[in-house]
Amino acid sequence: MRRLGLLMFCSALLLAQTKQVDVKVGDWVDSGVDLRVDDVLVITAAGSLTLAQGRSTGPAGLARGFRDLLKAYPVNEAGLGALIGRIGSSDAAVPFLVGEAKRLQAPRAGRLFLSINKTDNDTADGTFHVTVEFQSRGPENPVSIDESKLPRITREMIDRIPRRVTDEAGNPGDNVNFVIPGGEKRVLATFQAAGWVKVDRNKQAALVQGILETLSKQAYLTLPMSELTLFGRVQDYGLAHAEPIQVVAQRHHLRLWKAPFQADGQDLWVGAATHDVGFDRDARNNGITHKIDPNIDDEREFVGRSLDETGRVAKLSYITPSQPSKEARTATGATFHSDGRVLVIQLFPETTISAAQ
Repeated sequence: MRRLGLLMFCSALLLAQTKQVDVKVGDWVDSGVDLRVDDVLVITAAGSLTLAQGRSTGPAGLARGFRDLLKAYPVNEAGLGALIGRIGSSDAAVPFLVGEAKRLQAPRAGRLFLSINKTDNDTADGTFHVTVEFQSRGPENPVSIDESKLPRITREMIDRIPRRVTDEAGNPGDNVNFVIPGGEKRVLATFQAAGWVKVDRNKQAALVQGILETLSKQAYLTLPMSELTLFGRVQDYGLAHAEPIQVVAQRHHLRLWKAPFQADGQDLWVGAATHDVGFDRDARNNGITHKIDPNIDDEREFVGRSLDETGRVAKLSYITPSQPSKEARTATGATFHSDGRVLVIQLFPETTISAAQ
């Protein structure tokens, strides 16, 4: 009897760890599943969608044809109609392919959302029946961190950083609006995990690479950005959030410089982030340049949210410089406004991450 009772208990526990949800064509569907960091789960799906011109597909999606090359799908490497997911409802949450089956180890805590990989203009009808089954659960309580172990960032440090970057002629441009201490590899890996990609620096190479990417049915995400100067040199890295070529006029992008000083023995990376929302006239030469969202604080917050979504960020905080930059113009002549604060992004110490795993 005790054995039977134990088996019934285990069966009930397993059932409680399984969730069924139907995903119809439309917006993101809330699965009702809350994930912990390091949860291991298997997502499986069945069903079919009817697409335009009598085509149909299952959860794996339909191979992209020539007409699909320039379409901007939520998961651009996946096929039309594929089942996709994301953790969290934030616009900075990075979607991923689920397909017919996926084993997922949750990189962060959050609600699981599911959807169909398509553009707003793609016609589709149907439902996927999805089963979410936990194989193991991560720790119930999130990893806590002793803030005294984080590098100390002070207003005096922030004041040592120029408030704005400059172009090659010395014209002041974008605000410096965030800093992140840490080793080069860790910082870049965190941005990569958050969906940011390195941007080409050579325009001729970018053109060639763009053609190659088109031929391989991949959207070209790394169009070059202009080189701006801080600490007497151009950016060490240019990064853009992964938006396909269709929305190249509207990309999230940032520049990173390594500061000439450290914070508690760690490198300090200084960033200037803006959001391209179209094209504008360049006041310097009457040419065409990208137009930025004048509320540059929104892009600062997007950077913070995107990195926080990775589960690698221990703390987000703000420091207001002694002389904040609140109203100004970019090097190309566009106006922008800000509350002047600098976002401080603190990563978990590597020892903390290792212990949690």
